[in-house]
Amino acid sequence: MTEPWPRVAVTCGEPAGIGYELTAAAAGRAQPAELVAIGDPGLLRERHACLAAGGSALATPAWDEQSPRGPHEPGRLPVDPIPLSRPARAGDPDPANGQAVVDCLHRAVHLATTGALDAVVTAPVHKGVINDAGIAFSGHTELLAELTATETPVMMLVAGSLRVALVTTHLPLQQVPAAITGRRLEAVATALHRDLVAKFAISAPQVLVTGLNPHAGEGGHLGREEIEVVEPALARLRAAGLQLTGPVPADTAFTPASLAGVDAVLAMYHDQGLPVLKHAGFGNAVNVTLGLPIVRTSVDHGTALELAGTGRADGGSLQAAIDLAADLAVRQHRGESPA
Repeated sequence: MTEPWPRVAVTCGEPAGIGYELTAAAAGRAQPAELVAIGDPGLLRERHACLAAGGSALATPAWDEQSPRGPHEPGRLPVDPIPLSRPARAGDPDPANGQAVVDCLHRAVHLATTGALDAVVTAPVHKGVINDAGIAFSGHTELLAELTATETPVMMLVAGSLRVALVTTHLPLQQVPAAITGRRLEAVATALHRDLVAKFAISAPQVLVTGLNPHAGEGGHLGREEIEVVEPALARLRAAGLQLTGPVPADTAFTPASLAGVDAVLAMYHDQGLPVLKHAGFGNAVNVTLGLPIVRTSVDHGTALELAGTGRADGGSLQAAIDLAADLAVRQHRGESPA
């Protein structure tokens, strides 16, 4: 990688959703990275037309991974083409295009792991449509972990100074307690600590850990997971040098007093931590996958089928994801020491 132009790929996501037009909109602005799109070039041009309002067309030359790195040129977006099986209609997902969506992710991971890309930003996909195509898919995080042979990927969302990581991700609520084992908690907390140091340059991360149950179990009266699983795991982690506070009740974990001096919150499940973060920064928050050998960020929202093709979708989160991906890629390249 040649500074200051990290090469960042955007996978365009669900063809019927807003990912293609948000990617096209980003291509029209100055960027902190050399942008490459992975998707269908014809659909990118089509969705750009709904943004351009009579302006100049988007140039989508075929991308050559051997080309010299350089700054992004607004109005020009090199594309590594993954053609759709059928023409896409805004707002109307077609399972026939599910394989192309997944192929974009496979291609991005291959290019990132071979060094052709410095970071990957993923636009939103529609899990149901991919599964309707006959492809087992539970989410980006899980697929990227599989493709990179990562045992413990960690989902963390970032909104300004607030960072929230998750012990469990896309699970039905009734399956969550059994999934929170001492081994799982230790692996996630360790991966979180390691990447806060390595990728975010925080020398001694302070992590606040929530309990699973209301009032963190109320001394065992509202559940014993804190006593039997969480507290012993945190004790082992502290003995290994990690700086952890908790388990604390989730209903007070996000108060200003509780967050003072905290670098990240480790929540037990998806809808325990993410509603607070999205309230704090929806539309400008970024999803970061920790534990991977590559840099990957994503948006904090879904496919917004009802907005697709209208030109009204807010690109703030995608831009924030590109900005953070570029920053992490440059920092990784420099081998920047923790602050």
